[in-house]
Amino acid sequence: MLVSLCIRRIITSNSNSHRFSLSHSYPKFHSTLALQLPPSPTHAYEPQKPIQPLTNTQLKTLVLNHYSHGNFTDLIKNVVASPSVLFTACYSLAAPRTQNVPVRPGSSDRFSIESMSQELLENRFDVGACCVTLTPSTKKGSPLVLPNLKLKVLVEAIRMVLEAVYDERFVTFCYGGRVGMGSHTAIRYLKNSVENPTWWFAVRFKPHKFEHAHVEKLCSFIERKVKDGVLLDLIRRLFECKALVIELGGNFLGRGFPQECGLCSILMNIYFDGFDKEIQEIRLRENRENCELNPKLIGSGSGSGSDVFYKPVKVYAVRYLDEILVATSGSKMLAMELRSGVVRSLELGLSLRVDKVNTAIHSAASEKIEFLGMELQAVPPSVLHPPMSEKAIRARKKYLRQKEVRALELKNARERNRRKLGLKIFNHVYKKMKRSDAFKFDFSIENEVREIFKSWADEVVQQFLGNIDECQEWHRSLTAGDFLSLRHIRNQLPSELVDAYDKFQEQVDKHLNPVKARKAIEEEERRAKEEEEQKYAKGTVEDLTRLCMKVDAPVVLIRKAVKLVGFTNHMGRPRPIEFLVALEDTDIIKWYAGIARRWLDFFCCCHNFKMVKTIVTYHLRFSCILTLAEKHESTKREAIKHFSKDLKVYDMNGNDEVHFPTEREVKMMGDRNLSDPKPVDGALSLAIVRLASDEPPTHCIAHFCDKTTTVFYRVHLLQSSLNVNPLDKEKWVQGMGAIHESLNQKCLPLCTDHVYDLYMGRITLQDVDCSSCVDMD
Repeated sequence: MLVSLCIRRIITSNSNSHRFSLSHSYPKFHSTLALQLPPSPTHAYEPQKPIQPLTNTQLKTLVLNHYSHGNFTDLIKNVVASPSVLFTACYSLAAPRTQNVPVRPGSSDRFSIESMSQELLENRFDVGACCVTLTPSTKKGSPLVLPNLKLKVLVEAIRMVLEAVYDERFVTFCYGGRVGMGSHTAIRYLKNSVENPTWWFAVRFKPHKFEHAHVEKLCSFIERKVKDGVLLDLIRRLFECKALVIELGGNFLGRGFPQECGLCSILMNIYFDGFDKEIQEIRLRENRENCELNPKLIGSGSGSGSDVFYKPVKVYAVRYLDEILVATSGSKMLAMELRSGVVRSLELGLSLRVDKVNTAIHSAASEKIEFLGMELQAVPPSVLHPPMSEKAIRARKKYLRQKEVRALELKNARERNRRKLGLKIFNHVYKKMKRSDAFKFDFSIENEVREIFKSWADEVVQQFLGNIDECQEWHRSLTAGDFLSLRHIRNQLPSELVDAYDKFQEQVDKHLNPVKARKAIEEEERRAKEEEEQKYAKGTVEDLTRLCMKVDAPVVLIRKAVKLVGFTNHMGRPRPIEFLVALEDTDIIKWYAGIARRWLDFFCCCHNFKMVKTIVTYHLRFSCILTLAEKHESTKREAIKHFSKDLKVYDMNGNDEVHFPTEREVKMMGDRNLSDPKPVDGALSLAIVRLASDEPPTHCIAHFCDKTTTVFYRVHLLQSSLNVNPLDKEKWVQGMGAIHESLNQKCLPLCTDHVYDLYMGRITLQDVDCSSCVDMD
């Protein structure tokens, strides 16, 4: 039913005045300046060629041009304020569907790059005016400050410049917020490089935000490499306006939530850079003190046959934003020294509050530890690559027997068909010969028939020679009791007959003597048995002397999340979700598909990935089917008959579309390439419902989307609908983040493409200008 809606813009008139161009004409998203460094403020801009986005190499070259005496100078005025850099930031922020579309100047809801560049050159950019405050939906909630699109462009430009300055200077175990250094890369490093860990600990922080002292310390760290007071002043103002908030010990960093600023990752890596280098020095010192021995003095246990095994003491470390894992192959005393040194460096050097109770040392072999949303444990290699069980061996033998039976049936059928065909040919030839004295054809088939019979004969001979028992029987019949083998008989016979007999016996021994074939088979069996014994011995030795890293998905937490959202009932069986009934059929399937694909992408590197596949294939799929059935007031069987188990839907042209992963697709999934997938928290805790509205068309609020054919969608947050506090560990899922409550019940004007991307998890609320959301009564 069409409902009259009253719209109230959240953005204040003060912030609106700074979002528009200084002139009354339409603001521009392209510049007419040449691709060069910005001139002085007094220089008049002359229209030249339009600006193109810079490549990474061009940006690095532009930044390095201002490097002298070991420092970078005036990066804001010389680099960030450049229209080409700001334009590159616009392209970096653009939503995926608009990546290949040039930013147009025809939107009155945007800004002018030239005027923004001039403001930065004259150091009069007003950060506070570009911030929008969203009031919480509850009285106990805290407000949320969000940057508008203009400030997001500036933040992205600063991030790109800082990345060009610092990325190559970070240590190798610093992950997160870096290109090609995501969570899966960190897990791959742990699985491939960490050997024989005995003790480890994960650093846990008490929930606290960056305060004034932390900001000043961060600015001092940046000032060591970058001499730019304007940049430091901008960072301080971002923290003062709360447009930039860094909270340690929380669950929102790197998850695509709107409350996370684009500068959080790079600034956190800069803040922890000194700590990372201290850990690196400890690792190098331990490697020098525990260098490996000469391989000639000891054996590896498998190749040289020595029973001496030497495992040097090593220290491993991985840091992903505010999550830190330190492991060692040494003693517990060494682990305790590392822990005390790490805690002291974080508390005294960085002024951070460490949760010492939860930062405990654990045995790597007997206890699991949580890191990056996954469970780690050191296990013998046989756990990761277990031998075939008795049941699997029986199944394999049964399969081989069935394969042999099928091959024998095909062989018998082929021989039967050949016999029938041969009889038909001979019968036909016999009839022709009987009717007439001569046998004539209109065309010659002698060669074809000869080739057919030759191929049959060759195949029969090869099968016969491959049968050892048949060859042995024929060899015994042709060689046993022959009087021509006697000397006094041979002397009385012609030499030609004796030579022919000898040659015949040579051919019999060559082709029918089974001794060589039997020896070859016995040698192959002996070699296979020795290889199996060596493999078993090597595996046993590795299980006793080596430990590998096993990465598991937290199945207990995943099932708790499935139950919390409402995919299953208290008995663990799929159930419908009632508030999704208001969505279109396609949107319901897309919402489920986005959660399913994110779970599969995030946990594809885990050892127990089959458990995640089962949850997606059974619980989510049938919960979606039951939701569709409840919407249409039908049964589950009827819904499956209409949508199929693959949940197919049809577009306007009648073509079928499959958004949810099919059962075959899920079955074929496994460890993929290195990536940095977003966790499923944002998709689980967010649902957007389409509203019936007769409001005039407005621009899509996805970054730099020019489409005006939009529809309003209301945001429903999980914690608000369940009335659960995400900080309550008993009711909420441990380690699961939540979108800020200020966005609850807000309305987002989105086009069809970006709604689809938001449902499927291809974009997050960070890719949307949430400061332009609307309150609708």
